Amino acid sequence: MIKRYKYGAVIQTDAVVLELDETVGAVAFLGQYDETAQEFRYRLDAEDLVYGLGENVRGINKRGWLYESRCLDDPHHLETSNSLYASHNFFMISGTETFGVFMDYPGIVSFDVGYTNRNELVIHPEDSNFDLYIIEGKNTTDIVMQFRSLIGRSYIPPKWAFGYQQSRWGYMTAEDVREVVSQHRENHIPLDSVYMDIDYMERYKDFTVDEERFPDFKAFVEEMKAEHIHLVPIIDAGVKVEAGYPVYEEGVEHGYFCKNADGTDFVAGVWPGRVHFPDVLNPDARKWFGHGYKFLLDQGIDGFWNDMNEPSLFYSEEHFNEVLDSIGEFKGKNLDLEAFSTFTSMVDGLANNRDDYKRFYHKINGEMVRHDRVHNLFGYNMTRAAGEAFEEFEPDKRILMFSRSSYTGMHRYGGIWMGDNMSWWGHILMNYKMLPSLNMMGLLYSGCDVGGFSGNTTEDLVMRWIEAAIFTPLMRNHSSMGTRDQEVYRFEQLDTFKKLIECRYALVPYIYSEFMKAALTDTMYFQPMSFIYTEDEQAKEVEDQLMVGESIMSAPIYTQNATGRYVYLPEEMLLIRMRSCDDYDTEIMEAGHHYVKAGTDEMIFFLRKNHIFPIGSKAESIAELDDSKVKLITFQDQDVTYDLYDDDGYSTDYDLERDITTVKISKNGTCTVTGSRNLEVTVEMY
Repeated sequence: MIKRYKYGAVIQTDAVVLELDETVGAVAFLGQYDETAQEFRYRLDAEDLVYGLGENVRGINKRGWLYESRCLDDPHHLETSNSLYASHNFFMISGTETFGVFMDYPGIVSFDVGYTNRNELVIHPEDSNFDLYIIEGKNTTDIVMQFRSLIGRSYIPPKWAFGYQQSRWGYMTAEDVREVVSQHRENHIPLDSVYMDIDYMERYKDFTVDEERFPDFKAFVEEMKAEHIHLVPIIDAGVKVEAGYPVYEEGVEHGYFCKNADGTDFVAGVWPGRVHFPDVLNPDARKWFGHGYKFLLDQGIDGFWNDMNEPSLFYSEEHFNEVLDSIGEFKGKNLDLEAFSTFTSMVDGLANNRDDYKRFYHKINGEMVRHDRVHNLFGYNMTRAAGEAFEEFEPDKRILMFSRSSYTGMHRYGGIWMGDNMSWWGHILMNYKMLPSLNMMGLLYSGCDVGGFSGNTTEDLVMRWIEAAIFTPLMRNHSSMGTRDQEVYRFEQLDTFKKLIECRYALVPYIYSEFMKAALTDTMYFQPMSFIYTEDEQAKEVEDQLMVGESIMSAPIYTQNATGRYVYLPEEMLLIRMRSCDDYDTEIMEAGHHYVKAGTDEMIFFLRKNHIFPIGSKAESIAELDDSKVKLITFQDQDVTYDLYDDDGYSTDYDLERDITTVKISKNGTCTVTGSRNLEVTVEMY
């Protein structure tokens, strides 16, 4: 059951798709809202667990830290960070009382989850205008399903987007891209897409291509498609201020950019220098900006990633000038400790300055609304602009789209990557723990920068990260200019990398099937162990193992020089230690604690008892996968069934009943297949 409580003059976010009557008065569970303090307080019992908040730091159980919903460009985030690139205001309490809370509020809100007081949760929005939804259910899974029905069905990408993807800020020319593709193809390393960062543009201008670096771009796109490679260009939030640039001039002419208080166009600095931000909260401006993607669609592009859309600010022009004036006062002075700290803080405080987000405005229903009141909606609506344009221009075709910044509701238009991370072992685990929280928000198509974006990686770090990401729907190796090259063909153990990436393709039948079933039934692809093993107290504390779909528990290795790891099995399971898609060991392991050995060339995961795990064959691209044959690994002592979903991979005509093939394996090993597909099946039974 979902109840909606309305407070103040709510700014519509369009996060919710269900129409619910509003309730005025005391809120069940959380108690009365304190308008003076602008906060809700809830007493946490000792055993209560707190799940959710989407993309954020720390663990799956969010208890013990102060979180802030404030979309922020913070590439060097640590455990001490309070917010990251996205803002998702949904959480669940599981314990003495089990219920979900969604605060639909587009401004900045803090969640003190037992940080100030271990036994108290405090929600503090910056003003008193929000919708609050309280969700009661049988358990955490039921609450998530109700929330997902409240906010709408998750975005579904094309099937090729489940292949291995290569990206780097630094592919400057068409020849650079050709080199990446040729190295993968010549070494038979599977690959489905190459990403184009800001350097493909003409001087960092959205919806342009540098004709010197990428001559005859349309022909180049077709050349890559002949290799089964999809090019995926970046689109940034800032539109370059430049006379003669059509996007800039159209935006100025029609008033489509964010404004200063005096009605002039707000000026900030990002990659191109001086930019305006499209007012994507204005439906007319959002449609105009979305139509800009057609320039690349018309050249054969079928995938995009939106970036810098928190929005990230190098500076605002107004504040930049203020700092320049102040810096001049230090000339000739003795800079003691205090003066030097003041001086450096002026420059360091230019980027993403909180006060700069109070300097510009959006037009919402004819009213000028200061940006900080709706800050978290910008990235969501930039991606919405693209999604709505794709529905208009390519209504029957899936287009890859994912974003760095998001808010609840964006999941209907695209996926998310977890922002710029570091080549740190700790960031493998931090990113891994975000996956179930993002799934709660409907963000199923998600992943991180494999190998780390910033800093110099190592061969073993990339290898372990690939193993950790083998089940993530978005699997992209991405790194920054100026760091060590980390394409897998550059390392000594090239053959090992090749085999591990081949494993990914062999697992696509399971990954795609479980993803699609989760998207079409409002369930989760990644779940904490405690969501399945609800009565197991130990499972509630395990955060470095996740349930993936209905059959698999993943348990990646994420520490340097490790030759194995400890795992907790809540029931008897089948260990699969995989080196390639046709080279793996299995071992039946009883419930309990184990130390499992695994070299850097091996990944480990576990098959649940009385479940089926389908494996396909290796291929160098999704287009080359043979979907007519599948091996079924099963660990059973009773009859078991599995519903294998598959479709054409690119159309938007989804049908669970039509596209499911059901396989049934009796306890004596007899296998029957029913459904519309002619599927050749072999069974490997334990």
